[in-house]
Amino acid sequence: MTKINISRRSLLQLTAGGIAAVGASKLATPAIAQGSKVSWRIQSLWDGGTTPQKYEEMFVQKVAEKTGGAFELKLFSAGQIVPPAQSFDAVRGGAFQMMKTFDGYTAGKIPAHAFTSTIPFGYKNSQDYAAWFYELGGLEMARESYAPAGLHYIAPTIYDQEPIHSKVEIRTVAEFSGKKGRFTGLASTVMGAFGVAVTPLPTAEVYSALDKGLIDIADRGDLQANLDAGLAEVAQFIILPGVHQPTTATSYVANKAAFDALPDDFKKALADAAKEISDKYQANKTKTDASALAAFKEKGVTVIELDEGDVAASRLKAVEAWRSAAKSDALANKILDSQIEQMKKLGLLA
Repeated sequence: MTKINISRRSLLQLTAGGIAAVGASKLATPAIAQGSKVSWRIQSLWDGGTTPQKYEEMFVQKVAEKTGGAFELKLFSAGQIVPPAQSFDAVRGGAFQMMKTFDGYTAGKIPAHAFTSTIPFGYKNSQDYAAWFYELGGLEMARESYAPAGLHYIAPTIYDQEPIHSKVEIRTVAEFSGKKGRFTGLASTVMGAFGVAVTPLPTAEVYSALDKGLIDIADRGDLQANLDAGLAEVAQFIILPGVHQPTTATSYVANKAAFDALPDDFKKALADAAKEISDKYQANKTKTDASALAAFKEKGVTVIELDEGDVAASRLKAVEAWRSAAKSDALANKILDSQIEQMKKLGLLA
């Protein structure tokens, strides 16, 4: 996936004066009467025909079912309305009402988004990350991060680890040092702290970069997606667990004025459908991970499991990189504090 940049105009509008101006313009949006029919456009992260896009189709169908067909979401694949890098600004400006995004893309400008997307060396399973969102205030903090931009965070799709594909044998975390790797978002900061020379290549360039030896290791996607992309041909090792991205949250985000105008039952339909799709996606991923891993082995790829004690010890170093990514941003540090507290209770941190 390509890193998204917020435009200079958007950044200027994120100042106090800009926020006030955006907020004032949205207040005039009338509420939608109960019983009215609504049609929204949503652009996803995924290309048409891919497994993740099929789950977005299910999401659209569920919203329609939960509202008796009164709430129609017209789904577009990545880039069909605007290039992915422009989605943030497009939804914010009302060009379309909703997007599926990855918060890590905007973490450089909104530090809180580093921690509402994925935490390298952090949560070991999707249930614990989901608990942070749904039981420990994560949803509210994610919404707080988007509100100044006139956007509303609806809910995440949460799934577990993505692998690291490697051209070289790596059996300890220390052996990542000195390697050239493709990572994005917070993973760039954290893997850099472990000595990786990070290059944030677009997803489409991962295969050729590995093939040409421009990089030694790479994050790309889940095991099935990477199998489909042919990575078995260019990287003979898979490193697990995927310490760079042990759990991930992609997110449904709407134009706040459009969301606020919805009837309450439509708002609930969006949130409930998102939660159901998240659970279904993870259940399916568990199955496809197992079959894809078997297929990789059949193709001669060696699967290496990092020692759990090594990963646990390295997590302490990762915490320093997390804090660095939070910078002096109050909300980012509030989010990180709450996640660290949960991780201590889970036994991930001393």
